[in-house]
Amino acid sequence: MTAKLGEVLSIDVREIPGAQRHRRIFGTLETLEPGEVLHIIVDHDPIPLRMHLDSHFTGLFGWEYLEHGPLWKVELKRLKHDGCGCSCGGHH
Repeated sequence: MTAKLGEVLSIDVREIPGAQRHRRIFGTLETLEPGEVLHIIVDHDPIPLRMHLDSHFTGLFGWEYLEHGPLWKVELKRLKHDGCGCSCGGHH
């Protein structure tokens, strides 16, 4: 799943079985380049997802609520790559 220039990726997790949701979200987040965004649509406040991002991917993604219930829509923006520790930006 890749976006064309100016396109925003979107995942409606209500359509994905519960056990596969985080795997699908994190797989998509890994494909984002800095500055690209992913919109997540869900029927509850995705606090567990945010806690996971904050604890395991500190500083890599921005989080902004676009809608607050009954459907929640969150924009996740790739801020930087975790990379390899050099100045390549993670493009090895």
